[in-house]
This record gives sequence, structure tokens and C-alpha cells, in this order.
Amino acid sequence: MARIDTLLGVDFDGRAVDDPYDVVDEGLDDPRHRERVPGLVALMHDSAASDHDRLTACIALLTWGEAAGHEAVVAGAADPKKAAWYDSCIDRKFSVDNTFGHIARAMASYGSSGMCEEKGTQAGRVEAVRALIRIADTEYFDEQLEWAVASCAEEPGVVDDVEDVIQRGVLRLSGDTRVIGFDLATQLVDLACAVSDADPRRAMRLAAEVLFVAPSDRALKHAEAIASRADGPDEELFAGHLRSVGAALHSFVKIRQNASAARTPTATDRTATA
Repeated sequence: MARIDTLLGVDFDGRAVDDPYDVVDEGLDDPRHRERVPGLVALMHDSAASDHDRLTACIALLTWGEAAGHEAVVAGAADPKKAAWYDSCIDRKFSVDNTFGHIARAMASYGSSGMCEEKGTQAGRVEAVRALIRIADTEYFDEQLEWAVASCAEEPGVVDDVEDVIQRGVLRLSGDTRVIGFDLATQLVDLACAVSDADPRRAMRLAAEVLFVAPSDRALKHAEAIASRADGPDEELFAGHLRSVGAALHSFVKIRQNASAARTPTATDRTATA
């Protein structure tokens, strides 16, 4: 079985490299990358290989627009926590799995999209992106899924998938958010942003639904991208809505701060109590 160091540890002229992703990027402009594909497919499916190496192989295949990579993403998204690579990369901020974020980043690159067009695998790429959309209410994507979705937002079914997952996410945000583990509200707003060129009115409505149940400065800031892409009365109405939500959020924060200050005993209070 081929190892990652022989598949991505040397460039296409046989020179050793420190970073396998240098070879992945080089392959976008070098047709010799096709010689590495069978070995990478085998490595990706090799249960004896490390989870991280299997993920790296998958990312290489996705970047090069290979159907096997798309198929692996669809299979992995069907049961995310049982995906071969799950938990092989952990996000430093939220301490949750970030493998799907790396996968989305690979699929979002312009080079990957171009490879798919060249190899006739664009339909498979769209299906893989749609599979990722469907798990965006439960899995973390590190702000990478938006760009993959935006690149195929005009494809049939994509906007509908975004609406479905945002509505499921809103239900989660309406419950116990402590079990979510990451900033789901902003992730959902980013998905609305991704389809704002394809369907601006629906994007604004979906973002507003998220902000209604989970307003935050970060989610509001990301939602501003939708307002900037809209035209005319719709843009003005949505921008006004964002300002209203922001004002209400800041007022709520100030009220909580004042209430907290009122509950905290001063030095004089502690002395008097003593």
C-alpha cells in the first residue's frame, strides 16, 4: 500500500517536500498528478492508515477534482461522526472536529472547481457540497463552507438545501445551546450569505430567522454581507433590520452588565457586613 510520504512527500520531479499540500497545489498545473490518483484513492480507503493521512488523501483528490473524493465526502457526510477522518483535526477555539472545514476549503478553491470542469466531475462536486450543507446544523465548518456553497448556489436544489438546514439549525438554537459546541448562528448566517446572489430575498429572510433566535455581534457582522449585495428597497429594509437587532442586542448587554454590577458588593458593602 502506498504511503503518504511517497504520494505527497515528493514533487512531480522526485524532489522531497516538507509540506504535502505543496504537491497538492502543484498538481493543479501539472497533469502528472493523475499518476498519484490511484494510490491516493487506495490510501483514502485504507483502514490501516492513519486518520490524518486518509483525510490528506481525500483533500488532495478533492482539490484535483476527482470523483473518488466527491464520493467519499458524500459517504462521510451520511454519518459524519463515523467518517474515517473524524476528529483527526480539532479546532483550537471550540475544541470540536474541524475535518469537514478542511474538506469544504478544498472544495471551495477556484482550482478545484476548474479541475472538475476539466474532468467532467462538476455534478459530483455539487452533490458533495449539498451533502455538506445538510450537516451544517450539527458539524463545524470553520467559515469554509460558505465559499463552496456560493460556487454552486445556482445549481438546482442548493438553495433549498440551505433553507432546510438553516431551519433545522434555528430549532437547535431555540433549545439548549450549550450542547452545540460552536458558533452555529454565525455558520448559518454564512450559509444565507452564500446564496444571497442566487436568491437575495430568501437569503435575507433566512438570516433574519437566525438572528431572531440567536443574535450576536459576530452573526450580525457576517449578515452585513447580504445587505451589501442586495439592491433597492430590500437592501434598505434588511440593513435597517440589522441595525435594530444590533441596537436591541447592545441594550440587552448593557442591562445585564448593570444588573451584574448591582449584584456585586462594593468594598463599602463588604466592610459594613463585616
